[in-house]
Amino acid sequence: METMTTPTKAAAATPDADGFTPLRVKHVIRETADAVSLVLDIPEASMDRFGYQAGQFVTLRVTIDGAEHRRCYSMSSSPHSGTDLRITVKRDRDGLVSNWINDTVRAGDLIYTAAPEGRFVLTDADRDIVTFAGGSGITPVLSLVHSTLATTSRKARMFYANRNLESVIFRDALADLTEGHSGRLEVHHHLDELDGVVSSQAIADFVKDCSTADFYVCGPAPFMDTVEQALLDAGIPKQQIHLERFTVAAIPAADPDEAAVTEEVTIELGRSTVTAPYRAGNTLLQTARLAGLKAPSSCETGSCGTCMAQVVEGSARMLNNDALDDDEVAEGWVVTCQALPTSRTVKVVYE
Repeated sequence: METMTTPTKAAAATPDADGFTPLRVKHVIRETADAVSLVLDIPEASMDRFGYQAGQFVTLRVTIDGAEHRRCYSMSSSPHSGTDLRITVKRDRDGLVSNWINDTVRAGDLIYTAAPEGRFVLTDADRDIVTFAGGSGITPVLSLVHSTLATTSRKARMFYANRNLESVIFRDALADLTEGHSGRLEVHHHLDELDGVVSSQAIADFVKDCSTADFYVCGPAPFMDTVEQALLDAGIPKQQIHLERFTVAAIPAADPDEAAVTEEVTIELGRSTVTAPYRAGNTLLQTARLAGLKAPSSCETGSCGTCMAQVVEGSARMLNNDALDDDEVAEGWVVTCQALPTSRTVKVVYE
């Protein structure tokens, strides 16, 4: 039977060498049978460090059976709804950390937490927002909608997909939010049990006459793929589509031509510059780690931008990029967790 280590309850609320601060769990809220919210108590001295924008996430560091694990969880709270920071975690069949949080964490425990990050945030454009959430993808979407209603005059529409009514996280909160902002918020619940799996046609019907909005999508990969393609097919400009992925993208088999050409990678991080032989199929982030560098990273899906670095010599291609805009890519910036080198030598510089 696996032994799990409970977070220590006797640590100072200051960041450690890796930038993680022990935050006390103020409340544990059972949202559904398979989802729990943790309300984290932010000490006064750490308020600036843990200030965040709606849609961002924090990275947790936990120890389970003696092994360290890091996972990213979006805030389901809004920075405009009080000082508490809340994350919501849904149980997953293969989710070691998410299941541990659901089963083990109690009020009073300390969770080692890094400062908020992420680019899945509201734009400066004065556009209405249309959001798509699947399952636990509601967490950053709820935060975005709440802040939109609290700080702007924009309208918001939400397409929320779940297996059945019992699995709908924040069902009551969404009903209250809709009632409190009559005419500004519309929530459409899609239940697979009744409506079948979300189809492209269902998405197309939902976004009729919404081409000038900003679109935010978060949920399981098949759901996101369906929504993204339906939006593109509907003529929505790609720059108005914002994606937040929860799952790590698989690294495909190395391209034989690329594997043959790349010999070494030079990485500059802070005051360290290391040149390492390249192992076929590894991303630039994996190469940095193998070279002994503590390269910044978080989501490892190409969504948050934490691991971004600039390719100043040679070239690389990204498997997935939901973080960088076209101008940044043109300047050589890559998300290293999704970047494979494509030239004989490559030099990468982290900010």
